[in-house]
Amino acid sequence: MNTRHLGSDLTVSALGLGCMGMSHAYGPSSDESTAIATLHRAVDLGITLFDTAEVYGPYRNEILVGKALKPVRDKVVIATKFGFRIDPDKPAAEMITGTDGRPENAKAVADASLKRLDTDVIDLYYQHRVDPAVPIEDTVGAMAELVREGKVKALGLSEASAETIRRAHAIHPIAAVQSEYSLWSRDPEENGVLETCRDLGIGFVPYSPLGRGALTGALKSTDTLTADDFRRSLPRFQPENFDANLALVALLEEMAREKGVAPAQLALAWVLAQGDFIVPIPGASKVPHLEQNAAAADIVLSAAEVEKLGALLAPAKVAGGRLNTRMAGMSNR
Repeated sequence: MNTRHLGSDLTVSALGLGCMGMSHAYGPSSDESTAIATLHRAVDLGITLFDTAEVYGPYRNEILVGKALKPVRDKVVIATKFGFRIDPDKPAAEMITGTDGRPENAKAVADASLKRLDTDVIDLYYQHRVDPAVPIEDTVGAMAELVREGKVKALGLSEASAETIRRAHAIHPIAAVQSEYSLWSRDPEENGVLETCRDLGIGFVPYSPLGRGALTGALKSTDTLTADDFRRSLPRFQPENFDANLALVALLEEMAREKGVAPAQLALAWVLAQGDFIVPIPGASKVPHLEQNAAAADIVLSAAEVEKLGALLAPAKVAGGRLNTRMAGMSNR
């Protein structure tokens, strides 16, 4: 697989793997053997960027990723995140009770993540959400100390505003910014985050580039989602909105058929075409889905195809917001 750069220090595969769904948020967790087989197959396919976080599980996903990748640790880049207050006894949609960007928390979580991942260094350490109660300079200053101590190689931010990214980058180089970005979620285009990353030489890592599964074409009804599936709390997945959004997905499916590819592959190819500093991290908990996604890295879209896709699924046509009210309040700070 071709490679791309996150900042000046990290070279990774053009597509990474988001590991959250193996342990968190989207219904029952994968059994360990299936998850490990998927992670190993990802390495075989040339995928080198693996994304996890303390909150996924919580904690279980880091343990899984660390265990699976330990035999190939020198070949992969592991990203993890801190920055939420977590109540592990609550369901996935309610588990996050706030943000915590205090320097002492950044350091404590890094130490705990190192143990769970069973590794000597975190390749990419993100602040999961910006804490408005703590100056970003203080948080990033503590993260930079972790770099100097050799516990972390590179720093990242998630769902940060363009202004916050610039302030953080002035304290210590930011290698990557992670935000939701897909055909039907274009906030980073509208709020200046993509432009800021391009200007500063920061990599951009879209999470949920397949619209939390909606853009694969496989999800035809929210009735199939389990009661604890996080998507049930999101406006776009409320039945009245989701049914309307299926018409947009049908347009993606039609164009995919014309090109002879899967809808998920076409959606990923569109994201990849937005810039060579962009590294999407679609999730996959089973090998067939992983292999399908990985093949998207080889799809070449013409400028006309990119434009047509962007117009077909323009966010203004999408029914419902991408986040629930509580999570939306933690984004673009």
